Amino acid sequence: MTSNTSVQELEDRVAKLQRAVYYLIWKRTGFGEQCVHCGHAYPGHAEKCKAAGIQFCYHNHDFEFDAQNGKYPYDVLLENTDPKLVKMEMDLYWVTKAGQDPVKLFEQHPGRFPLWHLKDMDNTATHSFTEVGNGVVDFKKIFQHKDTAGFQYFFVEQDKCPGDPFNSITTSIDYIKKNLV
Repeated sequence: MTSNTSVQELEDRVAKLQRAVYYLIWKRTGFGEQCVHCGHAYPGHAEKCKAAGIQFCYHNHDFEFDAQNGKYPYDVLLENTDPKLVKMEMDLYWVTKAGQDPVKLFEQHPGRFPLWHLKDMDNTATHSFTEVGNGVVDFKKIFQHKDTAGFQYFFVEQDKCPGDPFNSITTSIDYIKKNLV
C-alpha cells in the first residue's frame, strides 16, 4: 500500500477476501525517525483502509526494539497512531528475540494486537527458528492474555526448517491443538 493507493483499489482487495493490510519497514538505520513519520502517515493509509472495510496493521521484527534517542521505535508507532485505526500484527518470535514481553505490550496497549505470528525460538546462542512448542516462547502465558491483546487470528510461521517443512508445520499444529486452542 502506498499513499497513492485508492479506496477503490482497497475495496477490490476486500472483494478478494483480503481483510487486513499490514505494513512493515525494512530500513533499520534511522528507524526512529521513520516511525515518527509513519505515525503521521499511517492515519491517512488507515482511513483509506477503513473506508474499504480493511483493518490496517503493522507487522514487527526485532529492530523496532533497538532504542533510538531513548525510545523504542515500536513504542513511537503505538503512541503516535490511533488505536482504532492502526492495529499491530505481532510476531511473537521477533518480540521475544528482542528481549521484550508480549504480555507487557498487551497490557500497555490493550486491544491493539488482533493478529499474531506464532513461531518459536530455540534455546541456543543463535536463537534460531524452531517449531511452535519446541522453543522458549511462552505461548501458554501469552494465550492467557489474548483478550487483553484483542486477539482474533494467528498465523503459524517458521522462516527456516531443519528438514521437511511439512514435518515442522505438523509439529507446530499438533502442539497448538493440544496446548493452546
